[in-house]
Amino acid sequence: MVKVTFTPIKELVVHEVLKVDYEDLLRERITPAGAAPLYWCNGVLFNFASLPFSKAVIEDYMQGKIHWAEVHYTESKKYSPVLELNDEHYSGPQKIRAIDTSRSELHLEFIKWLKANR
Repeated sequence: MVKVTFTPIKELVVHEVLKVDYEDLLRERITPAGAAPLYWCNGVLFNFASLPFSKAVIEDYMQGKIHWAEVHYTESKKYSPVLELNDEHYSGPQKIRAIDTSRSELHLEFIKWLKANR
């Protein structure tokens, strides 16, 4: 029989937080390969970049501490699973998925911190 162990994240270390314009946040997710999704949690639309794996980052990760190098966010009161960007640089509307992570304890705690500290 396989033993399953759940070890939730104990600490999130965020190194940079930047509020950006809604359309700029959408533009950040458009790549030549397609559009990468954004996250939505309790009225905030955001994305994050994790630190690249190194020995120290992996050691922290194994102890329940994760690092986000930076977070870009904007307020977005209402959740929508598909966001649309109309920009003159693209041949037509660009669609970006948004994932509702409002049931993620990690994201809930981060958004609570963000609203209290920004």
